[in-house]
Amino acid sequence: MLADLRAERQRLEEAILVIERLAVKAAGKRRGRPPKWMVAAKSGSEAETKPTTRKFSAATRKLMAAAQKKRWAARKAQSKAA
Repeated sequence: MLADLRAERQRLEEAILVIERLAVKAAGKRRGRPPKWMVAAKSGSEAETKPTTRKFSAATRKLMAAAQKKRWAARKAQSKAA
């Protein structure tokens, strides 16, 4: 019984994807960024729409912090001089 329900769910999900893809094709060209559901319908899965995060190494973060402190010091010195 569970196997039948899972198979039915899979058939429904595939039918939904087909209908979404047809809706995307029927919509024609759009200006601007497409909505998330359109991107998911085109790619076939929502897992691909997750944003990727950039990861910096510890050394890179240390260099970035040093550069920011240098900018802050320059701005502080500039405001004292004015």
